[in-house]
Amino acid sequence: MQAGNAHYIKPSDLPDVIPVFPLSGALLLPGGRLPLNIFEPRYLELIDEVVAHNRLIGMVQPRSESDSSDAAALYEVGCVGRLTSLAESGDGRYLISLHGVCRYRIAEEVRVKTPYRQCRIVAFAADLAESDDGENVDREALLKTFRAYLDANELEADWESVSRAENETLVNALSMMAPYGPAEKQALLEAVDLKTRADTLVAITEIALAREGDEFGPGLQ
Repeated sequence: MQAGNAHYIKPSDLPDVIPVFPLSGALLLPGGRLPLNIFEPRYLELIDEVVAHNRLIGMVQPRSESDSSDAAALYEVGCVGRLTSLAESGDGRYLISLHGVCRYRIAEEVRVKTPYRQCRIVAFAADLAESDDGENVDREALLKTFRAYLDANELEADWESVSRAENETLVNALSMMAPYGPAEKQALLEAVDLKTRADTLVAITEIALAREGDEFGPGLQ
C-alpha cells in the first residue's frame, strides 16, 4: 500500500462524499505532499470542518483556468488528500500540507448548503493496493530529459537526493514539481500506472524543450 496510507486499505475505508477544493495547476498524487496557502473564507471553513472530522479533502482541477465560479466544471478525476499539518499565519490564513491518499473519480456533485463544494466519489482501488515499484520505468530517460529541462531553464535540483529515490517516489515527485499547465498535470494524474506517468512526463518535457528551442532559434537546439 502507498506509504503513509495505513488508515485506508480499501475504498470502503473512505467516505462516499468528500469536500472538494478546485485549484487549477495543483497536482497531488498518492504518497505525495502538497503544501497550500488557504485564505478564501469558504476554504477556511472547509479546513475547520475537515479538522473536526476525517481530515480528508478532494483536490481537483477546474476544466477552465478562467472560470472561478462556484459552478465551474471540474475534471472527473482528482486525488484525496489527508491534512497532515496546519499552521495559522497570524493574518487569517492557514498554511496546510496534504498527503496524497488515492485518486478518485467524481460520480456526482452533491447539493449542499456549505459554501464549499462536495462530491460523491469512487476511489481508485489500485492506489490503495500494493505500491507500484516502477521496475518498468525508464529511469535513465526520465532523469536525462528532466535534467535537460532544468539546465535549459537554469534551474537546479538536489541530484544526490534524486539519485537515491525509488522509482515511485522519483516519478511522482518530478510530476508534482514539474512547471507545466493544468492539461499536462491532469494527464500525469490520470496515467494508468507509474510507467505510463513516467513516459508521459518525458514526452511533455521533450515537447517543452522543443518549443524552447524553436523560440530561441536553432543555435540552442
